[in-house]
Parts: sequence; C-alpha cells; structure tokens
Amino acid sequence: MLQLSSSKMPQRSERRIAVRLPLKVSGRDARGMLFQEETASENLCQNGAAFFTRFDVPLGCDLEIHIPFTQFGKRNEETDFATHGRVVHVGKYDTAGERVIGVQFTGPRFRRMFRSETAA
Repeated sequence: MLQLSSSKMPQRSERRIAVRLPLKVSGRDARGMLFQEETASENLCQNGAAFFTRFDVPLGCDLEIHIPFTQFGKRNEETDFATHGRVVHVGKYDTAGERVIGVQFTGPRFRRMFRSETAA
C-alpha cells in the first residue's frame, strides 16, 4: 500500500482504503494546458483520493474526477460518481514518469463503501 505522509500535510480526519477503481481525470496542467487521463485510484475515502498521473499537476489545481461503475463491461444499476477535487499532495516522479497526487474532493463526497484490497 502506498503511504502519502508528509510533515507538511494536515492530518486526515478519516482513513483511506487501498482500492483500485478506474478514474477519468481532467483539468489543466502546470502550463495551463487542458488534459484528460484515464488512470486508477491507489486509495480513496469519502473526502478524497490518491492516484498516479503522467501530467505535471501543481498543488491547488482543481480537477474533475469521474468514477464509472461498470461490471464485466456492462453498466450496472448504480450511477457513475462525478465530483471536483483540489490537489493537496504531489509526489515525486517515479521511473515510469508518473507521480502520485492526492486530491481532496470539493464537490460531492464519495458515499460508496469498499473493503480494502489488502484486507484478508
């Protein structure tokens, strides 16, 4: 599980769950260019998420986040989740040219409950 800890980050009020869900993220990068990317969550909670991106996304950047609910390639009866978020953590680039970012939701909160993928 990926840890996002820093002495400069405020303490979270809730625990994030390690779960990989598909995400569609869009916004503007550090140069002001529009981008759209399909990625996956590393962890999430009702108030935020962490995921890898190949774009240079600065702290404070506002993003649109969409989590489609699909099962076996078909839509199930749940509606997709869409919200806005603000980047509150930016990690260093890894060898694949991606970095993990942490986003605090500023729009609707994520209400679906999941069990951690690392749970026995």
